[in-house]
Amino acid sequence: MAARPIHRLTAVKLKISQLKGDIPSSRLLGRGNLMLVVPETPPESLWKTLPDGARLRKLLAISDSKPVHIHRSFILHKDKACQVLLSPTPARATQFARLTQARNLVGKLMEDRPSAVTVMLAGLEAETVMAMAEAIASAFYAAVAMMPNRKTKPDPAPSLTRIDFVGLPGKLDTRRIKAEAGGNHLARWLTALPPNELNPTGYRRHLEKLASENGWEFKFIGEKELARKGAGAFLAVCQASAERDAGIAHIRYRPGKKTAKAGLSLVGKGICFDTGGSQLKPFKSMLNMHEDMGGSAVAVGLLQTLTELGYPEPVDCWLAISENRLGPKGYIPQDIITAANGTTIQAIHTDAEGRLVLADTLHLASQTKPRAIIDFATLTGACVAALTERYSGVFTNREHLHPALISAGKDSGERVWPFPMDEDFDRSMHSEVADILQCPTTNDGDHIMGARFLSRFVGKDIAWVHVDLSSVNHKGGLGHVPTSLTGFGVRFIMNLLLDQKFMQKLDS
Repeated sequence: MAARPIHRLTAVKLKISQLKGDIPSSRLLGRGNLMLVVPETPPESLWKTLPDGARLRKLLAISDSKPVHIHRSFILHKDKACQVLLSPTPARATQFARLTQARNLVGKLMEDRPSAVTVMLAGLEAETVMAMAEAIASAFYAAVAMMPNRKTKPDPAPSLTRIDFVGLPGKLDTRRIKAEAGGNHLARWLTALPPNELNPTGYRRHLEKLASENGWEFKFIGEKELARKGAGAFLAVCQASAERDAGIAHIRYRPGKKTAKAGLSLVGKGICFDTGGSQLKPFKSMLNMHEDMGGSAVAVGLLQTLTELGYPEPVDCWLAISENRLGPKGYIPQDIITAANGTTIQAIHTDAEGRLVLADTLHLASQTKPRAIIDFATLTGACVAALTERYSGVFTNREHLHPALISAGKDSGERVWPFPMDEDFDRSMHSEVADILQCPTTNDGDHIMGARFLSRFVGKDIAWVHVDLSSVNHKGGLGHVPTSLTGFGVRFIMNLLLDQKFMQKLDS
């Protein structure tokens, strides 16, 4: 049978520029679409400086109970209507709130399919202006990034090609905004691909193409080699699959010497479809299980962002790619499985497959002795129950990193919350016949139990952060992202690495 064609991700072509100096109102209105963000309580003097300020002042006075106020007006200028979106913003809003407001504004503006938009932020403090401008630019990038579409008559591509910001007090880092948006788009796009395209074979082909385009070194450790390495935890999960195409992808980003050792390793759960195995999921729980590879997609999107920005340090990426199928050869409860590090595992629930494939993948990543490992996984429903889909959970074997993790979530607008990792949680996974239970028979705190399980496969001298992606899907979008698939994690880790100086804090 011929291989299915690889559908390519459509590159986003959006130019963002800053207009300097005072722009006359007539010129602003003549541009056709104006987004105007002002303080919640604008000073009276501000209206005199805005285009058609008297009318806009009346618009803002209209009572509106919605959390985000958006007022639309059409101003006739030289026989041409200019759409003006006016929105007040709180002075001390969180970055998540700003991103959400930006998504609402951009979504409303995009309804009319503009080709160019002018953005003006007036009467705000300089710090607020730059934070809001970053949020709006990110929201525009997310809005025009096209997702996979297999309709015979596809939806038209967005017509927007240009955004002009007026009067910013500083320089917008458009290079980073674009790179992070590109990584987020890639993560969302991969996660959205249908499971008959993004099966392990199809995923490998996509990764090989991405590696070629980005100059990455790519190796795929297939089932035979994994068997030689004793990776029984991974192989237990994939043994029910009809195709022998599962494996662990190892991608190397080397900006300098090819032989350089990576200080950071990214690890992602890449279960292309999860039936639950012999303990089969019900209909609604299985419907979107092609998204169970979302952790690996975030790792790939993050690696692309780092590459585009020319991150100066080498990085490894390890992706556990498999399916969790139902079949006569599938593993079953009470099987005793031996992982690559020699740990024996008593199988309890075949739908807890993520921690099994990650166990061997984390061990292989640890063997290369990085200073830090960050893994991403749609691991547990318990994390969703604890945090909803608005936050993601984080766990670490270095408790002093908690403040940096929380700050990265707040500053990036991709919010996280740390959970405890005390050793006494292991009592719930005590086994009489093996070193550890795969998971407890109850679901109490399963996100914590999953993290404790994974910690056994990370070298003690390696700083480790586990991200349980309860926010991979949020109906209606999240923050600046308009699609239910959020690509959560790229902005968070970029802030952690670049702004919180994560790698420098490992030994403090």
